[in-house]
Amino acid sequence: MKIEGERIVTANAAALLSAGEAAVGAGDCRFDLSGVKRCDSSAVALVFAWERAARARGLQLELAGIPADLHSLAVLYGVDSLIPAGG
Repeated sequence: MKIEGERIVTANAAALLSAGEAAVGAGDCRFDLSGVKRCDSSAVALVFAWERAARARGLQLELAGIPADLHSLAVLYGVDSLIPAGG
């Protein structure tokens, strides 16, 4: 699933959660974040929600193009090793 839009913030997190869960439900667990330029802490929670959805279906989430903001927040919270990076 390619994330459209340049932001993952509180204002659009619920819509992205629904879209991501639908994608995972259809078997698409590769999320392309390369177009995302700005994230807030809701992006970290969103990634973990997508990860839980994938695991519940016996799948593995993979993220491509992780934005610098998301990486920085994950490091700050000490959860960077839990972010499923991909190619």
